[in-house]
Amino acid sequence: MAKPDPNDPPPPYYSVGLHTQPPLKPYEEVVYGVGPGLTPLSYPHYIPQYPPPVVVPQVTRSSIPPSSKRRRCCKSNSQCYGGSGGTLLVLGLLAVAIWLGVRYGTRLATAANHHDEYDDYEEEDKQRYDICPNTSVICDAKIDCQLGSDETNCVRFDKDNGLQVKTSQDGRFLPVCYEDWNKNYADETCAQLGLRKSYVIEAVKSEGASVLSLTGRTSSLLQGRVKVSSSCPNQETVSLQCVDCGRQKTTSRIVGGSAAKEGQWPWQVSLHFRGSHVCGGVLISPDFVLTAAHCFPSSNSLSLSTENWKVYVGLMSLDRLTQPYVVKRIILNENYNSKTNDQDVTLLKLTSPVTFNDNVHPACLPAFDHKFSDGTACWTSGFGTTKSGSSTVSKELMEVTVKIITPSVCNSPIGYQGAVTKHMLCAGDMDGGKDSCQGDSGGPLVCKGDSRWYLAGITSWGAGCGEKNKPGVYTNVKSVLPWIYSKMQQEKP
Repeated sequence: MAKPDPNDPPPPYYSVGLHTQPPLKPYEEVVYGVGPGLTPLSYPHYIPQYPPPVVVPQVTRSSIPPSSKRRRCCKSNSQCYGGSGGTLLVLGLLAVAIWLGVRYGTRLATAANHHDEYDDYEEEDKQRYDICPNTSVICDAKIDCQLGSDETNCVRFDKDNGLQVKTSQDGRFLPVCYEDWNKNYADETCAQLGLRKSYVIEAVKSEGASVLSLTGRTSSLLQGRVKVSSSCPNQETVSLQCVDCGRQKTTSRIVGGSAAKEGQWPWQVSLHFRGSHVCGGVLISPDFVLTAAHCFPSSNSLSLSTENWKVYVGLMSLDRLTQPYVVKRIILNENYNSKTNDQDVTLLKLTSPVTFNDNVHPACLPAFDHKFSDGTACWTSGFGTTKSGSSTVSKELMEVTVKIITPSVCNSPIGYQGAVTKHMLCAGDMDGGKDSCQGDSGGPLVCKGDSRWYLAGITSWGAGCGEKNKPGVYTNVKSVLPWIYSKMQQEKP
């Protein structure tokens, strides 16, 4: 992954002096824990907007979004708690409980007990585990499993958008010959992946010993329409881009520190639970948004109900809300582990496609072989404070630059001591200072490639915020690509 072009001025930089940790409020979603010996330093950070009626103590699988504490079904809070007086009493007790949890708790994950938490899922989530017969054959273009998972990880893209397909004939991912390829094939392939239609088709040079050529066979899946060949005519293979992504609106940038400009981070999403911002998200296509799994704790049925969530795109201020999009399905990663925060990712399918414009545009998913090298300058964004020591949150979209930190450094004895798994990546500064923080969960960590921005990570966890030797930890999007593509294919519009 190349660093941003030095001739291309970066977005506004936020110096550490602009931000300090405000006193924790009872309504804050604690995305990063603060405990004894983990007092945050001054840093750019993010916390939820608009105090909701009920609070969130944690970001683990057992926590709940604001105002979503498990309780019996009713039409109003007054019915649940016996009127406004009862509501105030409950809120007061919850505030004290949350303060104690924040004051004496810790969010530093450990690598112990690293296993899939199948038993922690609700019945609805358990049903998402696919059932396959023993005779299943992967990538033979015949759906054997109940949810079709045997045919959902058969297509991928390399760093040049090179199309690669796995077939049962070979079992390897191989490039597809450009000869006889056309827009119909491209549109059908993108639709197979849940991405509606193709955007750009090109021919690229390939020197591989084995390739795939089109057979002309009729099949609903691409892996059933190709066969293994020794070479392609002119050694040309298919480069396919399904979504126009990763482009910013051209803006004049103010270097020195200010709120993000319009169109700068057009993939930024604000997720609202019952009217309050609780998490960030990332737009990746007209129909899908990526966010963090810990924003949807399965211990609370309300957090898993689509009607409680609204998706806002193109926001620069929470005072100027746009027309929200409605969530059709919350697709939790069944392998998410709340004890270690491993595979902290959720996919949201929207009821209607998002309309793209200068201020609303998806981030690019990385290629399977995309490299985000140590020291690469990237950016994370969210909604946060702007005044040192202030307890009043800013309603403007904020940003901060961070650098990728190699896992060996992040996992060192002075770092996270092995808690960072292969499905995570670290970004920030080992000296402390620049970091994402409370309320920014599920938001983007993007790095610039050639002319586009790629989604490297999803804000997940950390010990404190801006702590020395404790950088931000993000879900490694590249490592969960098979899951993302598989779910988009199963839920394609």
